[in-house]
Amino acid sequence: MVLIQSLGFHTIGAWTWIWKIKNCLLKFQKVCDTRYSELIPCLDRNLIYQLRLRLNLTVMEHYERHCPPPQRRYNCLIPPPVGYKIPIRWPASRDQVWKANIPHTHLAQEKSDQNWMVVDGDKIKFPGGGTHFHYGADKYIAAIAGMLKFPGEKLSNGGNIRNVLDVGCGVASFGAYLLSHDIIAMSLAPNDVHENQIQFALERGIPSALGVLGTKRLPYPSRSFELAHCSRCRIDWLQRDGILLLELDRLLRPGGYFVYSSPEAYAHDAENRRIWNAMYDLLRRMCWRVVSRRDQTVIWAKPLSNSCYMKRTPGTQPPLCVSGDEPDEAWNVPMKACITPYSPKVHKEKGTGLLPWPKRLTAPPPRLEEIGVTLEEFHKDTSVWHDRVIDYWKQMKSVSQKNSFRNVMDMNSNLGGFAAALKDKDIWVMNVAPVNMSSRMKTIYDRGLIGTVHDWCESFSTYPRTYDLLHAWMILSETEDRGCSIEDLLIEMDRMLRPEGVVIIRDKPHIINSVRKFLTALKWDGWSSEVEPRTDALSLNEEKVLITRKKLWKEKFTI
Repeated sequence: MVLIQSLGFHTIGAWTWIWKIKNCLLKFQKVCDTRYSELIPCLDRNLIYQLRLRLNLTVMEHYERHCPPPQRRYNCLIPPPVGYKIPIRWPASRDQVWKANIPHTHLAQEKSDQNWMVVDGDKIKFPGGGTHFHYGADKYIAAIAGMLKFPGEKLSNGGNIRNVLDVGCGVASFGAYLLSHDIIAMSLAPNDVHENQIQFALERGIPSALGVLGTKRLPYPSRSFELAHCSRCRIDWLQRDGILLLELDRLLRPGGYFVYSSPEAYAHDAENRRIWNAMYDLLRRMCWRVVSRRDQTVIWAKPLSNSCYMKRTPGTQPPLCVSGDEPDEAWNVPMKACITPYSPKVHKEKGTGLLPWPKRLTAPPPRLEEIGVTLEEFHKDTSVWHDRVIDYWKQMKSVSQKNSFRNVMDMNSNLGGFAAALKDKDIWVMNVAPVNMSSRMKTIYDRGLIGTVHDWCESFSTYPRTYDLLHAWMILSETEDRGCSIEDLLIEMDRMLRPEGVVIIRDKPHIINSVRKFLTALKWDGWSSEVEPRTDALSLNEEKVLITRKKLWKEKFTI
């Protein structure tokens, strides 16, 4: 299917000819066999086996991304499972989903004593329990706030705790119950033996992503989270000179917290005491300090400045990262067993400079200057996206209802203006910074939003049917400019999009004209609207906006 690479064409004329061939091919687009209804192309263990990749299982390489070569891509639409229903809408979805949509009940049996989930007729329900909070995430969250002596046992601490990283999140009930505190968590878990954890989380409408602390940095910039959480996440934090804890150190803001609930923190047998002593010693050398310890939980805090690092005895391990090691580079970058020191500015200020939430959403991010964006440009971006979102919703008025959208993806997030404009709607946005704009992801997190870096020439790390709305601003033309297949990207967008979900494509006229020809083949012709938007400060020459809706379909013929 990747004809450009295989035929070697590079001229404009060749592009036009290839587009015509692709249009013909896509009209007869095949549907994958139902056994691929949960396919994640770059996290496909069958592919790893077939390609005979030599991966180090002890460091979780087999749970990291390994994308198929062009000739091994599945050039077909992913079908829904038998009996699939339109998902239960938020906020009811927090507590229950249709069993037919994720027909896996093994977690309910395996975690029956921990109240993760229970099967109830044609639904799977989520009581809000977890491995170390059997009696509910809400009570557990209040207990953590109490340990930190935050006013009123509110973990948000007046809006100063906003972004949380929950590693080994299970079905993301911790993140689900944080939402009522105005805290947004990136709930993270691998596609491992509990392979459907993140699928359940996204079906519930909870911000979450597939990922693993393995050999590569997580795809987030440095200083993104005020708090990291691990509740019996089964991670060996001592491995490879503490490299995984050092990755958390990179991601935590100055003074950020690490909440750890695990037997090592409270059990008194010899092995757990050994692990605790070694972990305590490592974190002491990293200049973290214990701020509270109660029952099954211990909370560490990262230092506010470089002062402690400068007082360490020469040769102390782990070392500081060398000058020139860019801590914000996060796409396909190996982890390093070193401490990321603060810049002179952050060291001097002893903090992030962030306003409490929600003020930080519209305030200029402190790291704006680092990416070469002026205050005027930032405010202009915020204003333009506010107006654009109003126009989008007017276009969709006839087909959208109050609870039509919950999981939203902005495929080219820039400064986060699109997500910020949605602040009054009961949704969350996965902001995606394409690899060539990855430096801008730090402004997303500084605004109290979440997101990830990604290369759109590859498949995204999510299950099929996990987003209600995809916003694609100039991303198709950028993909074309890079010589990657737009057809591949459209099929990937279809894989991520829920039935009856909506795609908003804002791009050059020739891109919109080409995509329009694909709508029937993609089964995106349930409803569509096309306009020439008004010119604004972000307009790039001519633009068109195409909004289209995906059908719920059940295909009888597959390949």
